Amino acid sequence: MARIVVTGAHGKTGRAVVADLLAHGHHVVATDAVGKAGHLSELGTPMVVADLTDYGQAVEVVQDADAVVHLANIPAPGMYPPAVTFNRNSAMNFNVFHAAQNAGVGRVVWSSSETTLGLPFDTPPRYAPVDEEHYPFPTTTYALSKVVGETLAREISGWSGIPFVGLRLSNVHAPEDYAAVPGYWSDPHSRKWNLWGYVDVRDVAAACRLALDAPVEGASSYVIAAADTIMDRPSVELMREVFPEVPLTRELGEFETLLCIDRAREVLGYDPRHSWRTELRP
Repeated sequence: MARIVVTGAHGKTGRAVVADLLAHGHHVVATDAVGKAGHLSELGTPMVVADLTDYGQAVEVVQDADAVVHLANIPAPGMYPPAVTFNRNSAMNFNVFHAAQNAGVGRVVWSSSETTLGLPFDTPPRYAPVDEEHYPFPTTTYALSKVVGETLAREISGWSGIPFVGLRLSNVHAPEDYAAVPGYWSDPHSRKWNLWGYVDVRDVAAACRLALDAPVEGASSYVIAAADTIMDRPSVELMREVFPEVPLTRELGEFETLLCIDRAREVLGYDPRHSWRTELRP
């Protein structure tokens, strides 16, 4: 049993991560800026309400932790003014990373983003499937905050020797979100912004848990997506229609994801088990 701090624990992804870690026998210290505090928490474990843009609160939260799963950030562009998104995300990431260094935490797993790879793809990608080398290509201040976060992780890992594992999460879907999926199919341009990618929240939770034990050193980042696209058309057809000028680097499976997860499979043991195709099956 490890003592794992989960930030952003009240959010969609955070709830799934907390539940998964508890189910696997870990002691979870949950924290978020919103939600019911203490034993009134709805997470199955008490929650500390903390504002991680304040360094002192970050220090208090991560003390005595064996590891940190850091999910607390503004989760997408367009929710707040650009400067607010960048400043808050960058402050939270620095504070948690630096506090983890000072506390001697064993490992930090944190939520980076697929947006660091060039999303939205108004400018077509250089190639597909897009992998970890299609980086950095921030097109929003949100994406830029994640690129800065990956830089912080690399430098603080170098100072401290703590492994930092960044998960470049695709568009996270919970089971109840899949009802909207058929509405995407009539227009392939409606989801071209991330090459028709998505990831099930339960697979994200598994990726976080696997990243806590993966044999890695330094700072590294991995694309975390479903094994398939969110569309009901073959991946090659989608690329030919929407991005005909983009070269494919390999032969694709019929509905194979265009956000390459090969490195996450190899290094983390990531194996996405959930798909809208089974969730929507009668």
